[in-house]
Amino acid sequence: MSNEPVQSLLELSHQLGGERLRMAILGEGNTSVRIDEETFAVKASGSNLATLTSADVTHCAFSRLLPLLDKPSATDVEVDQALLDARLDPAAKKPSIEALFHAYLLTLPGVRCVGHVHAIAVNRILCSPRAREFAERRACPDEIVMCGVESVFVPYAEPGLGLSQAIRREVVAFVKRTGRDPKIILLQNHGIIAVGSSPKSVLGSLLMAEKAAEIFVGAASLGGPVFLTAEQCERIAGRPDEHYRQKMLGM
Repeated sequence: MSNEPVQSLLELSHQLGGERLRMAILGEGNTSVRIDEETFAVKASGSNLATLTSADVTHCAFSRLLPLLDKPSATDVEVDQALLDARLDPAAKKPSIEALFHAYLLTLPGVRCVGHVHAIAVNRILCSPRAREFAERRACPDEIVMCGVESVFVPYAEPGLGLSQAIRREVVAFVKRTGRDPKIILLQNHGIIAVGSSPKSVLGSLLMAEKAAEIFVGAASLGGPVFLTAEQCERIAGRPDEHYRQKMLGM
């Protein structure tokens, strides 16, 4: 098994957990990468993104976690056992409770990496009455390029199985309504998830979302934001030069 996907996951994790970005502290946040059609690697429970090592990354089987999403009445004990059973190596650390939604998101078209953090500027908005507005509107062209025309918004759900099921429900509804695959998923009173084809694309989306959140909060203090119209957003999303830029940026 190649170590390249895990090494790229470690590099992403160290950036997201580093003091410079301030997107996660202590045990906050988690990351994952698809290894192949049957398996993925995810941060272990209680590990720190900033200091993550290969021993803190657990390889799991999709087939042992995805069925849980169809069991709304599964108990905490059942979920905990499923997380343990999902490990390819029984001696590996228990995967994060949020490995459940990582398993689902890594099955989406083109998604090979997932990053989840509790970014400060984003959470200022997600803990406010304007959270859904931030998800559905755009103020700057680059936000559209890196984060999509809009983001998936997930009303608050308790971390674990309930949150994972809520994420799947809202992603399915988003794709059906917009005809687009998501790049950013915003969790009310919780945090942000980025999905992408690589750790580089996940990092880019998270950085841009955090910048957009800082702009949103600043503009709100001045009576705004003034949002781009739906037509303007569609125009940016459809421009060939922006598609080329997305390709060059690994998006």
